[in-house]
Amino acid sequence: MKLHKSWRAPAAIASLLMLTSALAACSSDSSDDDATPPTSTQGAGKGKVEDPKSPQTVTFFSWVGNEPTMKKFAADFHKQHPNITIKFENVPAEQAGQVLTTRIAGNNPPDVAFVNASDTADYASRGALVDLQNYIDRSDVVKPDDYVDAFKTFVTYDNRMWGLPMDGESTGLFYRTDMFKEAGIDGPPTTWDEFKADAAALTDPAKDQYGYELFATEAAYYWYPWLYQAGGDLLSDDGKQVIFNSPEAKEAANFYVDLAQYSPKDYLNSNSYDGRVAFAEGQVGMYMAGAWFAGTLSDEFPDIDGKWATAALPDGPNGCKTTIAGDSLIMLDNDAESEHNDASWLWLEYLSEPDNLAKWTYKTEGTCCRR
Repeated sequence: MKLHKSWRAPAAIASLLMLTSALAACSSDSSDDDATPPTSTQGAGKGKVEDPKSPQTVTFFSWVGNEPTMKKFAADFHKQHPNITIKFENVPAEQAGQVLTTRIAGNNPPDVAFVNASDTADYASRGALVDLQNYIDRSDVVKPDDYVDAFKTFVTYDNRMWGLPMDGESTGLFYRTDMFKEAGIDGPPTTWDEFKADAAALTDPAKDQYGYELFATEAAYYWYPWLYQAGGDLLSDDGKQVIFNSPEAKEAANFYVDLAQYSPKDYLNSNSYDGRVAFAEGQVGMYMAGAWFAGTLSDEFPDIDGKWATAALPDGPNGCKTTIAGDSLIMLDNDAESEHNDASWLWLEYLSEPDNLAKWTYKTEGTCCRR
């Protein structure tokens, strides 16, 4: 189940661990098929990829090149690999996909890029990427089995990895523990019936207080978890038939639309990020968001620390289902010399080191990865 947008910010370690733990039983489908042989000889060889013998510049396309953490990564990487310089090519997140597609079509792609993970397979299917299998086989750092299956699926096409997951998150439930206590609710809802009952108990229009928050502008995406929980889907397994008008989907739609009575009307035409204020100010008791929201609350609203918690989304008729988001690192196929590709791989491998992934995600200080 794919997320088509993401807005991530660093969170306190405890907050991310809570959300990750809560969502552990609420996973997405993934493929366990073994990787097939690589499609080209790029990266072929034995042993660790060696540094280039002459200076090389690796262009890195992303919307995160100005982040302090990424700048420090590039500087530290250059110290370890003095013949490789990272040149950032920055673009606003909302324009990144269009710009990269245009550059690929114009045969002027960057060497590597930081992209929405869900776009990886699309680029791979168009022959725009380097098959990373040879490089992965030679690496002591990148181990496919170490990645969460759901996020590895994002970067897999024809049973091969064309990208390396850089970060990822699941969508879960944030709730105000202080408001729950005041309403006499012991804990987060675990079923649809409990969710609706809690939303009703938290709603008091006279106090300008509501149980849940809906966003008409993003209704489709925020409806997806309910669709999956009801046993529905957007497309058939073969991808050839639209099935989101199935009885299960209609059940999910009716449930979702009915939640509007427990949502502040002032935010119906807003968006999920702007709506964070309503949650922070205690106007709504429950809020669906990705792990980024934990960081936003900690950074922007420290006064409510200890007054909110996270949980998995409630079970529907088909159990617990959620959506995921992520970013990935890809190497563009620009017909460069193999040594240049090797330099690009060393940068991707460096960013994929466990300590660096930790620094980029839950150990980041300040704002990072925000979209």
